[in-house]
Amino acid sequence: MTDFPDPVRVPLPGRAGDPDFALSVHACGEGPAVVFCHGFPDLARTWRAQLPAVAAAGFQALAPDMRGYGASSRPKAVEEYGLTELTGDLVALLDARGIERAVFVGHEWGGFVVWAMAVLHPERVAGVVGICTPYMPFPSVAVHADLVGGDIERQYVAWFQEPGVAEKVMDADVRVIFDRVMRCGVPPEELLRAALADGKLNMNPFLGADALPRLGEAVMTPEELETWCATFKRTGFRGGINWYRNVDRNLRDHPSLGTATLSLPCLMLVAEWDPTLTPALAASMPERCSDLEMHTFAGAGHWVQQEKAEELGARLVDWLRRRF
Repeated sequence: MTDFPDPVRVPLPGRAGDPDFALSVHACGEGPAVVFCHGFPDLARTWRAQLPAVAAAGFQALAPDMRGYGASSRPKAVEEYGLTELTGDLVALLDARGIERAVFVGHEWGGFVVWAMAVLHPERVAGVVGICTPYMPFPSVAVHADLVGGDIERQYVAWFQEPGVAEKVMDADVRVIFDRVMRCGVPPEELLRAALADGKLNMNPFLGADALPRLGEAVMTPEELETWCATFKRTGFRGGINWYRNVDRNLRDHPSLGTATLSLPCLMLVAEWDPTLTPALAASMPERCSDLEMHTFAGAGHWVQQEKAEELGARLVDWLRRRF
């Protein structure tokens, strides 16, 4: 098995109207293509265990820092971060690498992007793997706000909506945020007790993160944590937050996302203790995905690709070998 590859800059001129637009991509191996898409707030390096494992199994594995993240381009306009633009980046990446079709693997927000690929660009998609993220519509901003009775500071998706507000807080608190957020899973009742610490439900770990308890073991080594902190101190969180500022636009522009029937090979990997993307959200997927396998990682939290890195890699490689 090879080490996690260094990134290369893949120019995609003209994306977001920028002649210098590019994605920073980690790539290794040869064979059928598998593209890994990370979520928020994350980096391509989240796949540091799975990328070499998939390459060693006979595939060409690619993991970009997604638009707005890391060493990839970060357009300024909020409207440059919708699913039209994000899936378009992946199509352009395939074109730049001379790839006709790929299997797309996505975690968290990256999961919504790869499921959207299957609907918006089906001719470029051989299969989809959702990690924690089921095939479903992203709930509207109003749904998120209603969870906390309209007190948007207690719900991160709603709090993210006003440009400049969340990033001003988060950019000044990078290390504390990653120290509290990047942790292994804990039982749901333990998380609920912490979320109700002051008697009101708090669903926003990004505001006042220094007051949050450290629940679960750290999911990264100190060296890896330093990589995340150094990167986000340089880039800030704005690019990733802008993905959330397009939630309602995505619902308007692409009403079939999450509801249209999929017939291509799909793999859904859920984490038992993920408090955000709970396994229950994936329960109805067989109604919309006719060629679906599902597996649960017991006792795992939101960052399952890091917490259960080898186990998840083995499950992914097994499915890829059988189906591709």
